[in-house]
Amino acid sequence: MAESSIISDQKVEPLAKKGMDRVTKVYVWDMDETLILLKSLLNGTYAQAFNGLKDVQKGMEIGRMWEKHILQICDDLFFYEQIENYNKPFLDAMSQYDDGLDLSNYDFNQDGFSPPSDNVNKRRLAYRHRTIANKYKQGLHNILDQEMINVWEELYNLTDEYTDRWLSSARAFLEQCSGRKEDPTHCLASPDGIINHTDAKFEPINVLVTSGSLIPSLVKCLLFRLDNSIAHENVYSSWEVGKPQCFQWIKERFDGPNVHFCVIGDGWEECEGAQAMRWPFVKISYAPRWGSPFSRPYIENSWLLLCCCVRGS
Repeated sequence: MAESSIISDQKVEPLAKKGMDRVTKVYVWDMDETLILLKSLLNGTYAQAFNGLKDVQKGMEIGRMWEKHILQICDDLFFYEQIENYNKPFLDAMSQYDDGLDLSNYDFNQDGFSPPSDNVNKRRLAYRHRTIANKYKQGLHNILDQEMINVWEELYNLTDEYTDRWLSSARAFLEQCSGRKEDPTHCLASPDGIINHTDAKFEPINVLVTSGSLIPSLVKCLLFRLDNSIAHENVYSSWEVGKPQCFQWIKERFDGPNVHFCVIGDGWEECEGAQAMRWPFVKISYAPRWGSPFSRPYIENSWLLLCCCVRGS
């Protein structure tokens, strides 16, 4: 199946059919150095931006711990060793090959899965994707043992403290965009058309487009506590197809007369992709604002900018 037609497998009701008076705002997020910090911890650039105020080695060690846990969960629970070389742009990409078989007693280690060059192996890959989707919906608290949960929570809190609450601030920002955590001072109706999130006619949708491969990106969503705001079907990997292609799929999937898009990220690729789609772009930076002891205010103070930018597409 051609990659350009793969979006047809995502079963989404066209938003144009949901009513002409309903405003839908699709927030298209980058992951690394936007909602989470990982690459900049691993290579030390996050700490270096603070000109000696942060321990570079501590940040790199935190990054390595995250890397270890991400890969461990990928391999132990999400079939990553088996499907690493068969990255797809989203979990539903193989759904047409899924015959709905009950997988309760299915042995994924003995089913003969090999390179999916025929329909049999494509079906086996689809089974794995369906299982991954179900585990994502369950959440890590339901699939990890208590010892691992404690390690994960300790690492999350350590990272949040080291990064001046970047993780929890970004998550709160994401939840506000989801309408899950209201702050009426941040998004009030006004003569210039900004929509109040308490309005029942407003529908927010969070979509993630990450340059990483799909399975580790889903695991990152779980580990960094983003899964309550980003559904598994809204996670896209641009690893092989590029962000412009993902943006085009998202437009085809969600487009309608009252749908507005906004891209939020830190890099040139999502910026150029947003420009090509003629969508507004909000740039996020982890560089500190001097005069403040925190690195996170850019995210928090971008909330008003975000509300303004999504009025049109």
